[in-house]
Amino acid sequence: MPISDTVNTQIILTSRPVGIPQVEHFERTESAIPKPGEGQFLVRNRYISIDPAMRGWANTAKNYSEPVALGTVMRAVTAGDVIASRHPDFSVGDRAVGTFGLQEYAVDDGTKLRFKVPDLGGADVPLSTFLGVLGSTGITAYCGLMFIGEPKPGDCVVVSTAAGAVGSVAGQIAKLHGCRTVGLTGSDEKVSICLDTFGYDAAINYKTAELDAALSEACPEGVDIYFDNTAGPISDAVYKKLAIGARSIICGTASVAVWSPPPDGPRIERTLLVSRARFQGLYTFDYKDRWPEVQSQLCRWYLEGKLNHRVEIHEGIDVATAAIQRLYSGENLGKLMIRI
Repeated sequence: MPISDTVNTQIILTSRPVGIPQVEHFERTESAIPKPGEGQFLVRNRYISIDPAMRGWANTAKNYSEPVALGTVMRAVTAGDVIASRHPDFSVGDRAVGTFGLQEYAVDDGTKLRFKVPDLGGADVPLSTFLGVLGSTGITAYCGLMFIGEPKPGDCVVVSTAAGAVGSVAGQIAKLHGCRTVGLTGSDEKVSICLDTFGYDAAINYKTAELDAALSEACPEGVDIYFDNTAGPISDAVYKKLAIGARSIICGTASVAVWSPPPDGPRIERTLLVSRARFQGLYTFDYKDRWPEVQSQLCRWYLEGKLNHRVEIHEGIDVATAAIQRLYSGENLGKLMIRI
């Protein structure tokens, strides 16, 4: 459905999921288009990012942010145009990315803003790119790999969900720093994407390969950096291959649908002791003061043709809730977003 210029279509969280949000946990509603008050601006959302974080936002399990309250607009990162403003720092025609929610229009005073879309010297860069490789996913990949992983030339870097929005950027940044890159992904098609589009040195279909043997072949001297987007059995296999002094970035836990009760798994304390490995959770907002420099570097690489990306764009706000399920099933072939 095209975006309306008379009403604001919104997707409301109406019930609490256990695990991955389903279509039945949401409801579509309409309201009047809000008007900005003093110190506010009005954004007309054009693209909605479908992110793994939505599972945590909809659930009540302990997370890095408060859960979305029932009966309110579902949280989502969006990109859009400022169409009215009473804020001194925003003008009509500015483009903004923020946590503006699953809705067509949003009013903000800057508290939900992630960043203004930068001027790239007249380069024709699609707005959607700032929800992906030049936005939060690219920034996440950079912060995790560079600030926690601290890559060095010759390091062996393993990335899970290697063809995904964050994983694909992490792999490419590792290559730019002279690392050997090994991608873990869930289909032969995505193996080809990892090799041909994102330049991985090796890629493994964890669903069909004998993972221990495949990792030993791809990482003969062990894993120096593990960019972990999955947790679960995939990560258990990687932990066995950690090199001395390895660094593991815990970015996501996509393979574990429910954490209450916690799933059983191998105890890794001995592995950490022997390898003297360092594990650290990644919360990108811990590095918020460095986002401008990170985004600037990503933009330079992108304009130089050093960062490839793939997007999968679906049409209409009404398909957003089904897209969340699609993301967790691994069906998408690129950064998943909705155009409205």
